[in-house]
Amino acid sequence: MSARVQIPVGQEAQAAKGWIGAHRFLLLRRLSQTFFLVLFLLGPWFGLWVVQGTLAGSLTLGVLPLTDPLILLQGMVAGHWPEVTALVGGLIVLIAYAMIGGRVYCAWVCPINPVTDAAHWLHRRLNLPKGWQPKRSTRLWVLSMVLIVSALTGVIAWELINPITMLHRGLVFGMGSVWAMIAGIFVFDLFVARHGWCGHVCPVGAFYGLVGSKSLLRVSAANRSACDDCMDCYAVCPENQVISPALKGKPGSSPVILSPDCTNCGRCIDVCAVDVFTYTHRFDDSLVAPSDPVAAPEKRAARPI
Repeated sequence: MSARVQIPVGQEAQAAKGWIGAHRFLLLRRLSQTFFLVLFLLGPWFGLWVVQGTLAGSLTLGVLPLTDPLILLQGMVAGHWPEVTALVGGLIVLIAYAMIGGRVYCAWVCPINPVTDAAHWLHRRLNLPKGWQPKRSTRLWVLSMVLIVSALTGVIAWELINPITMLHRGLVFGMGSVWAMIAGIFVFDLFVARHGWCGHVCPVGAFYGLVGSKSLLRVSAANRSACDDCMDCYAVCPENQVISPALKGKPGSSPVILSPDCTNCGRCIDVCAVDVFTYTHRFDDSLVAPSDPVAAPEKRAARPI
């Protein structure tokens, strides 16, 4: 038996598409996350009030209200009926994420995502063990507890400890102990549970997953017959359990990733040297045929994920 040669994740994609081509959606996500963060900080830092408020609730150009629907829901179960502008803002955000995919928020907007991505990158580089892996439903239980505590206490419970809100306040008023919170999330994902915070704990991700469960924007393994089992997509995907049904499904099954856990981050598209994946919509079965094979006959040695 020949020895397996371990090829670094993404190396073949870089050789085929160049470094930028193999990181294009990752780079776009970092630009998107930076854009939204800076947009909210222009006012406090430079007096340019394009957006007033935070990701929890804001007013853009003095006209467009936007409200985090999870904040709105917590307030309502706590017994605080919101003003009409807050309701309108929450409805706008809810419709937008229901259309494009709720967990797009996690990958393209949330400022904590670079922290957890960095932890995962270092986890792979150090070849650390997978660690404790609670059930994916844990974050749904956390979400339920957040709403129950809000109802019992009359306060918007999650905002008291929400890392996103704490980071925003820290950037405006001084980081201080916020660094400890960020470091805690990083260490948790690095040593305790791989993809632990976003994949198993965060109630915000759980909420937006429910919101976008029927969203239009999807990733598809449209060219899955070209798959050579390099496993790079599994290695970089923060929710890699969503890949197999589309990539390895039965002949004639949809190659579209329909799981609400998918964050639409595009990393599977980036690292695939043979361009198996692409963005599409949830009803796109145009490339599926009854005889559609789900794997190419020639395979490479699989990498550990």
